[in-house]
This record gives sequence, structure tokens and C-alpha cells, in this order.
Amino acid sequence: MKSLRLCVTLFCALLLSSCGEDPPQSVDHTFADGSRVIVSVEGEIETFASDGRVLLATTGGPTARNFDLAWRGNFAIWDFSRRDATEIVLPVRDDVRVVGDEVKVDYVSEDGATRGTVSISAEDGRTQVVFTLDGEASALALPLRCDDDGSFHGFGAQYGATDQRGEAFELFVTEQGIGRETPPRFFSGDEHTSYFPMPYYVDVRGFGVLAETSRLTTVDLCKTDEAVAEFEVVGDESLALTVFRGPTVPSVITQLGDHIGRPTKPPAWAWELWIGSQGGREDVMAEVDALEDAEIPVAAFWVQDWTGIRMNFGGGFGVEYRWEADDALYPDLPGMIAELHERGYKFLSYANPFVDPVLDNHFAEMRDAGLLAKNAEGEPYVFIAPNNESAHPDFTNPATQDYVRDALRAMVRDYGMDGWMTDFAEWLPLDAVLSDGTDPLAYHNLYPEAWQRVTREAMEAERPDGDWVMFARSGFTGVHDVAQIHWIGDQEADFLPGDGLPTVVPAMINLGLSGQPFVTHDIAGFSGGPSTKELFLRWTELGAFTPIMRTHEGNNKEENWSWEKDEETTAHFRRFTLVHLALKDQMETLAQEAARTGMPIVRHLMLEFPDDRETYAIADQYLLGPDLLVAPVVTEGATTRDVYLPAGAQWFHVFTGEMHEGGQTVSVDAPIGTPPVFARDADREDLRAIE
Repeated sequence: MKSLRLCVTLFCALLLSSCGEDPPQSVDHTFADGSRVIVSVEGEIETFASDGRVLLATTGGPTARNFDLAWRGNFAIWDFSRRDATEIVLPVRDDVRVVGDEVKVDYVSEDGATRGTVSISAEDGRTQVVFTLDGEASALALPLRCDDDGSFHGFGAQYGATDQRGEAFELFVTEQGIGRETPPRFFSGDEHTSYFPMPYYVDVRGFGVLAETSRLTTVDLCKTDEAVAEFEVVGDESLALTVFRGPTVPSVITQLGDHIGRPTKPPAWAWELWIGSQGGREDVMAEVDALEDAEIPVAAFWVQDWTGIRMNFGGGFGVEYRWEADDALYPDLPGMIAELHERGYKFLSYANPFVDPVLDNHFAEMRDAGLLAKNAEGEPYVFIAPNNESAHPDFTNPATQDYVRDALRAMVRDYGMDGWMTDFAEWLPLDAVLSDGTDPLAYHNLYPEAWQRVTREAMEAERPDGDWVMFARSGFTGVHDVAQIHWIGDQEADFLPGDGLPTVVPAMINLGLSGQPFVTHDIAGFSGGPSTKELFLRWTELGAFTPIMRTHEGNNKEENWSWEKDEETTAHFRRFTLVHLALKDQMETLAQEAARTGMPIVRHLMLEFPDDRETYAIADQYLLGPDLLVAPVVTEGATTRDVYLPAGAQWFHVFTGEMHEGGQTVSVDAPIGTPPVFARDADREDLRAIE
């Protein structure tokens, strides 16, 4: 195709020359802020920072596609297909115009029937590249150049690699799926199904690219063609890419946050242990007593079944979907929470946006007031959900926002809650009818933001001092501005690489690179199971070196291993809780930095060692702040592990005191209780002394 395009361009040039007109020339424009763009004779665009660094570059002309989009969503694992697809490439550069401080490149198809324009502008340290079609299309795409020394880190919560080069996938808010080991798209997901995807990446060379859209976005990152990375946005809008110029990866993350917002810093008590507890008032208070007897310090108890217990489809324990208490399971819940407060604990609960038509709470009232998303017949859209059937609030209606916000405020005001898990928001049907006429396919990725916004507004109204937390699961570009903490989702309670313990580290790293520094995960997984003793012990070790150390009893709570199962487990859990507590002041300092700059707490190694190319592709170890390197054991039965220690530092094994020079991979003994954690340029005897 490239050779054909060149032939067409040369033919046009010869034709112009024979008519006495000048052939097209390359265009080199310097913007007012000192950045630059070059448009070649063939229409390829190359952007530069003011210091001369190459940034985003196109290879070839843009593309318009037409098709009928079909979708299905078994349990919100959204799957898309296309029928009657056609493609029109616009390979010929027709004209280049400089309009003020903006460069406009006109393209035309080979038959001259389809035209489009790519506009390049620069302001506030950013370059923007926008493709607009003169006509209609189902999707627009831009081909980007795959440079040998470039990378594609980020894309929100991605669970395998950190550099996604060589991958092709969709970016759309979806259920992760129950495991990734079986054929995907019914109950299970695939490698890239994600609660929190994001059409954004950061390049190791010190720039980042964000597609400015809420639409379904597909990327092909040098997979189909090793020389081409394609961004495609589905829908009737221009394709707009914002380039953050860096010049370093940390500065790109800061620029991203300046542009889309940053999550709010949690209060200082969040850096202490949170215990997931449930089963009713007596069971929760008995666990409080048991933890005190075991001398395990706890900051917060989070109780997900405060609304009542129900059984899940495939077995295991779920909760009732409402924003009011089950008085039989938790009699005098306000009194119980007041007692916990008197004993020095915070109380966290659970909320999601499902509205259950079977329960007496909410549904009838919201239906009669027109507050629910509707189907094509104008009735509340009731769809299959984890509790059997549910509807969703229509947050495009301001009255709905008021209703849900008031219900959440009552959880704080009437019960005394200090926050909750802000779950779900991936399930809005793609053919729902919304009150303001918004296209549901375009709004779907914004639903997590709408859900989390009412939570934030409720908490800020009731607790303006900021002494509260919310931890959410789903997100997309822009949720950052209303978010606080995100947990990485419902991992399987196993060691499998597709969806178990090994997926935790890359997901935390990628969220950090994508502008969410406050991350957590379930110790020891949620779905499947039962979890084993070894899994619980290893996951606890990882949890100690995570910003928020938090347990979950899991779907199979009666069979899963937990902290009190035997004396060895209790001692192990106590020790690593104390290790985590010893890091509290450092966590608070790192969190303050993150709130200002977006700098992750869980850091990809390249953030601190940008000149060490060996760090670029590492996804199974990370830095906690600048000085602690964490390489968790995530393989069942393993008692050793290889660890790469970046060049330019000495590394002290936290739990043995042994020193290693950087710039090498070392194999270290890693029995349970001695996870590979290394301190940079200074021994951490304080952590080693904790028993």
C-alpha cells in the first residue's frame, strides 16, 4: 500500500509539473511555544518537542471505516463484532495550510471521493493531532509509526505486560471475567478485558498519547504490521490525540493529571490495615475481639454484607443490592458503628449502582419518578445481573443524581459510615434509553465516573474534613477527577497467570502509569478458590508492600484460608501487618507527592531508572516509592526467585541484610516469610527487626 501511495503522489507531482504548477513540498512549522511539526510530501506527520525530541509520528494517511456494529454482553463482558465492513484509506496529501498557529493537512482517497483533514496544534506543553472526515463514517483511524526504541506503557488496568507493544485490543469498560483460562466472552475474559481501560500510553522516551474520547477505542500496537501502531475510535466524532511532551515519564504523568484531574489523597489512617469482615453483627464483633487478642493492629473494618446476604449464581456469598441496612443481620447498626469508633476503628461498607426490582427498597420509587435507565418501550431497563435481575440509575437525569446522592449521604449521616467500596458500574446496557438523549454506547465508559461522582459528593457533603475513603473498581479517562482509591478487581483465588496472584503487580503498575496512584487489591483474591494457606501467606507479603493493605473473605468465604486459620498464619499476618504499619509515614509522604504530581506510589522501575533499558519491560516487580524494590513470589511452590536490580545503586535485601550491586539479575532464596524486597543504597534493619 505504501508503494502504491508513493506512486500516486509522484503521479500527482508529475501532473502538476506538466501543468506548470510547483509540485508539493514538505512543510516545516514551528509553533509559538517552540514545538514543531514536519509534514512530508507523502503526507506523513512528525511532531517534535521544543528540545528536538521526536514525539508522535504518523505513517501514511488516515483511514475511515464503515460497518454495522453488533455487540453482546453476557454478564457485562462486552463483545463487539462488525458486519458489512468497508475501509477507505486517504493516502494522498492534497494540501497543507498554516492557519494562524495551526497546521492543516488535507487528504483525499485515490478516487477523489472522500476527503479529510488532520489538524496539528500546540499549547500548554501539549501537541494535538485531530483527524476530521468530510462526511460520515463508523470509525476513524490514524496509523502511527512504531519506532524501534519506543514503547506503549499504560492503557489503564492491564493485567499482563506493562509494555503492550505487539498487542491489539479494545478499550471499553467491561467486567474482567471470571478467569482468563477458558474461551473468553461468556463468563470469562481475555488478556485485555478490564474494569478500568484507558486509551492512553506513555512512551519510555518521555512523551504520552491520549485519545480524547469516551467511545469504544481499538488499538493495534505494531501487531498486524511491525511498523504501524493504529488508534481507532468508533463513533461519529473526530479522532483527537493529545500528546504530552514530557520530557520524562514522570512529567508525562503529571501533565496527564493536569489535563484530566487526579484522585484525592486518602486520609492518613488508610495506610494501616483494613480487614474485610462479614456474617452479621455478632460475627464481625467477634473478629474485632479476636484481632485485638492476636495483637494485630487494624485501622478499619469493611463490612460488605451490611445490606443482607444472598447466594451467588454459581455458589458463594453475595450481598443484597440496596443502600439500606439489613436490620435482622445487623441490629442497631448505628450503635455497632459507634462502638467501633469508640474502640478506635473506622467502619467501611459496600455500595453499587444496581437497583433490585424484587426488593422493597428504591426500585418502585425510582421507577415512578423516572429515575431509571429505560428500554426501547419506555419501561425501566431490567437486565440480567449478579443478583438475578437489576436496573440502573439514569445519571444523565439530575434528579437521579440527587436521589442516589441523598441515599449515600444517609449511609454516613444515619449509620455513621466512614466510606465504602464503590463497586461495579460496568453493566449499563448499550441500548439503554437515557433521559437526556445521550448515545448509550458513548456514555457507557462515562458511567463509572457518574457513579463515583455521586459518592464523592455525598462524602464531601457529610465529611468536608476529608476523613473518609471510597475505593472503586471501574473507570475510564476522566474518572480520576472524582476518584480516590481504585482496587484492581476480582482476581481469582489462585496462582494462575491469567487472572490470579500474578496479575496484581502489572495491574497496579499500569494504573499508576495511567494517573491513578492510590491502588489496592484483595488479599487473597475474590473469585474461585478456595484459597490455600500458601496463597494467603504470599498474598499477605505482597499486601504489606501495597499502599492499601486490605483483606477480602472472597466469594467462597467459608472455605478460603484466612488470617486466623492456624497459629503460623496468624503470626505471619501479624508480622507483615506490622511491616506495613512501619511504612505508614513513608506512604503518607508518597501520597502527598502523588496528590500534587500524580507520581505513582507503586512505580514502574523505569520511573526511577530511565536510563536502564533492562527495566522497561519488567512487569513482575516494582518500586514502592523511590527506595524499596518489591519482587513478590507469585508462583506456587517457589522458594527462590530471580530479581533484576537496576544499575546505579546498591541494593540491600530487607529481610537478610545482604547487599548486591545493581545492574544485574540475582537469584535469591525466597521462602515464605522472606519475600524478595530490597532497599536502595541503605539497609532497612528496622523492617528486618519486626517479628
